[in-house]
Formats: sequence, C-alpha cells, structure tokens
Amino acid sequence: MRTRITAAVLAATLTPLALTLSAPAAHAATAAAPYDFNGDGRTDLAIGAPGATVAGQAKAGAVTVVYGSTSGPKSATRTLLTQNTAGMPGAAEADDAFGAALASADLNTDGYADLLIGTPGEDGSDNNDGTVTIVWGGASGLSGARSLFSFFSTDYDRYGQTLAAGDFDGDGDTDVAVGSTGPVTLSLVSGPITRTSASNGGSGSRNDWWASSYGVTHLSAGDITGDGHPRVVLHGRAAHTDDATTALADMKIGNYSDWLRKLPAGYVSAVGDIDGDGHDDIAVGNDRETSADPAGALGGKVSVVYGGPEGPDPDRAPLVLTQDTAGVPGASEKGDRFGSGVSLGDINGDGHADLAIGTAGENSSAGAVTVLYGSASGLTTKGAMSYSQNTAGVPGASEQGDRFGQRVTLTDHTGDRRADLSVSAPGENAGDGAVWSLRATATGLTTSGSTSFGPGTTGISTAGAPGYGTALNS
Repeated sequence: MRTRITAAVLAATLTPLALTLSAPAAHAATAAAPYDFNGDGRTDLAIGAPGATVAGQAKAGAVTVVYGSTSGPKSATRTLLTQNTAGMPGAAEADDAFGAALASADLNTDGYADLLIGTPGEDGSDNNDGTVTIVWGGASGLSGARSLFSFFSTDYDRYGQTLAAGDFDGDGDTDVAVGSTGPVTLSLVSGPITRTSASNGGSGSRNDWWASSYGVTHLSAGDITGDGHPRVVLHGRAAHTDDATTALADMKIGNYSDWLRKLPAGYVSAVGDIDGDGHDDIAVGNDRETSADPAGALGGKVSVVYGGPEGPDPDRAPLVLTQDTAGVPGASEKGDRFGSGVSLGDINGDGHADLAIGTAGENSSAGAVTVLYGSASGLTTKGAMSYSQNTAGVPGASEQGDRFGQRVTLTDHTGDRRADLSVSAPGENAGDGAVWSLRATATGLTTSGSTSFGPGTTGISTAGAPGYGTALNS
C-alpha cells in the first residue's frame, strides 16, 4: 500500500489529503513527445479560447488543435474541440471556460500524445467546481475523450485552472497535477491513466491558513536536478497581500516543510536546459509593476534560476532581466508587462534552450516578444531580437490592445529538431484573438514564411470575445 502526497502552496502548515493506490499497470511502448498527437514527429499546436461562444452559450469555451507540418502549423489540418464535440464528456454551457488551461503527455504510452483541457467554470456538485478532459491522440490525430479523475469535489473550486503532466512520483507512470482554488489547491492524479482504467489513486493538499482566493495559478515542470524525475514549479498568491509567490516542489516527498524551495516570485514560468549541463533551468516571469507587486519591476522582469544536482544551483545567483538590461531590446516603461509569457526551447539546434519573453503591454498593449539565446555559460543577450506585428515579415499590424506576446511557446512544429516560435495575441480584433508562428533556422528565427490565423479560420465563433490564444502549448 502506498500513498501519494502533493504540495499546496508556498509556505508551512500544509495538511496532506491522501488516497490509497491500486497496483500500477504494466508499462507499454515508448511514450510520444508532448503535443505530438498524431505521432509524426512534429509538435502540434493547441490553442485555447475559453471565452468562445458555443451553440449560443457565451464563454463556454473551445480548443483548436492545428497539426504540425514541414512548413509549420497548418491551419487547414486541424481538430476543433468543444464540450459539444461528439464523444466529449459534458455539454457546452455558459461560463464553463473550456480551454482555459492545456497540458499534454502520452498518458497511455501508445506512441501518441494526449491532450488535457481544463474547464474551471464547469458546475458540478457546486458552482465552478471545474473539470479536466482528456482527449486521446492517435494516428489520425485527436479523438475520443474521458474526464480526468477528481477526488475532492466538495473541497475545491475551479479544478483545472492550471495543469501539468509528468512522472511526478517517480514510479514510471505519468501523473497529472491540477491547480484549483478552495481548501484543496493542488491535486495529484496518479498514473497510469488510460481510456478505460479505473482510478489509480491520487492526493490533494490543503492549506488551512492561506487566505488568498487565487489558489494555484500556474504550473510548470522539468528535470531540474538531472535525475530523470521532474519537479514542479508552483505559482500562487501570498496570504493577506496577494503578492506573487513561487516555489519548487518535489511531489515524491511527503514532508512539505523540508522540500518546498522558494523561487523568485512571478506569475508564469518555463523550464528547460539553457546551458546544456543536464539540469533544467527555470525562467520566472513577473510582469507587474512594484506598485502592484513588490517582487515586480518597472515594465516587468524575468528571473532565470539555474538548476543543479540538488535543485536551484546555490553557486549561481538568479539572472534578472528587464528591458533595461544591457543587450535586451527596448527600454523598461510602465505597463510594458515584460514577462507576461515565457517559454524555453532550442531554436537554433545547438543543444541549449533559448528563451522567448512576451511583453504584452508594450506600446499601449500592442505587445511584443523578445528572444534571448542560450549558451554553455547560460543565457546571453548576444543576438537578442524583438518581434511585433510591425516587424517585417510578421503578418498584420500592431494595434493598441492586441496583447501580442500574452502567451508564447517554443516547440518543433516542422520536425527539424529546432523550436519554432508561436505567439498569441488574445486581444486581437477586439478580443477575437489570433496566433502567429515563426520558423526556426540554424541561425535563429526567421520571419520568412511566418503564418497567422484566428478563431474564424479554425472553426471557432467570433461572437463575444473568444480570446483565442489565452492558452497555448505549455
């Protein structure tokens, strides 16, 4: 008999709620990479539009998956998902916010990645109980679905407001971490998870003193220590102040107070190996001004924490980046929101993860994205570039309120082992939203052949404000 315990949020006096486990199933074939839903070696692009109107239901939400190709995400080859899609659990209802969060892993290790979709506004045993849907990958793409197990429905709200997947307990099976609000703020659903499997147990975390109503607001994960076992980066808000709080958690360990590792405070994060030393590094974005969050900065900032054998490397101080950092394009100005989105991926194929930083508030919230490159010595500003809709070759034009760079993702859509840049602007066209994709080359990103598409192109209604691109591949 084993129990699995999770961490809740970023301080002491945490009470674990554990469920016992059944025996795990035998492991199957080699798992596919996340977001490769059809197993062709190219990462597909999942786009959440939680504000989308579906069958007249405002803010029911929708997700479009655009499949990768040799030329990048190909909008003509896509799958549209709503809660009204055949075989999908539930039904589209007003304010469900289907697509507010996304994650991916090959949960059943059949060689095809599966998609996890958060629906935090779903009503269950109470209002805004929340739910998470698994949509299964296959040779023809995504089809078939089931609900992810949820164990503490009376003890949380907005289950699925953030998601992460990985073998968090180190037993060889992929688990799912789910953020929520309420007394239980983080749930661990234990693998293996298949189309027909019964529950293999799970756990939740209760924080009896934490007064913030935000719960766990963002999750990311990666192999910080280089031991093959992913750790989880948790984001929340501090009690009584609502300031950002961020910590690194090892969900394998039950003694919370011994293993929660404080990180620079921020609202989003990404994990990847910048210096190629076998330890993933952590980029934390805090796009707030100091007047809104004391850990913020004028125009926003990003902190890079380098990984080591025991977690954050104690011999390397975090690298703090703003638009006033030497070599970073632009200048720090109030409201720029530098760090609104962050992603790590190897753009030029040199074995070092590069960093994309969204600056959604730049130029009256028209938005921009900054790209910095990794090296053996860490992140460098050499060759740093900035992109907006006014950059030559990027479709469209920068307009006030677009929020280009609200979300960014670096992943290989073409199969050339280089990470392409995809960027969302949920405010484009008065809240319709849109997504752009720029190709990677051996010398960095190119705007040649850049593509852009919005909700109408991929089958989502533009009624209301769908906010296409509110969520992208994590």
